[in-house]
Amino acid sequence: MKKRLPAFVITFIIWLLLTWPGKEDWQEQVFAGLICSAIVAALLGHIYPQRAEKLLQPKRYLWALVYIPYFIYWCVRANLDVAYRVLHPEMPIRPGIVRVTTNLQTDMAKTFLANSITLTPGTLTVDIIGQDFFVHWIYIPTEDVEEHTRLIVGRFERMLKEIFE
Repeated sequence: MKKRLPAFVITFIIWLLLTWPGKEDWQEQVFAGLICSAIVAALLGHIYPQRAEKLLQPKRYLWALVYIPYFIYWCVRANLDVAYRVLHPEMPIRPGIVRVTTNLQTDMAKTFLANSITLTPGTLTVDIIGQDFFVHWIYIPTEDVEEHTRLIVGRFERMLKEIFE
C-alpha cells in the first residue's frame, strides 16, 4: 500500500495533464482517470521507488539537468574513440570483461549507471551482482581493478548518487 498510493497519485496527475478535460466532459475524463490510475497502481505499484517523495526534491532535477549534457559529452567522446580505433589500424584494441565496484545503493541508481555504461560506446554492462558490475570493454589499459572502477564508474557515479540517493 505504501508504494501504491504514490503510484496512484502520480499516475492520476499525469492523466489529468495529458487529457486536460474540456468544459462539457470533465466528469467522465476524471472518472476514467481515476479508474485507469487505480488499475495502474494495483498492477505496477510495486515497481515504484521505496521513498517516492524523493522524486519531488528540486535538487534532484537540477542534478539531472547537469547529468544530461555531461553524459552526452562522455558519449560523444567514446564515439570518437571507438571510431578512431576502428579506422586507425595501429590503434590498440584489447577487449575483455572487467569487474568494477560501485558505491550506489538503490536499484534505480544502479540501473541508470548500468545504462549509462552500456550507452557509452566501447563498454557494455554484462551483469550486476550486488555492488559489482561486469563490463565488456573494448580496450583494457591496465589490470588494476581500482583504475577500471575510476575510468568506467567514476565519471557517472557521483552525479547519479545526487539524483537517486
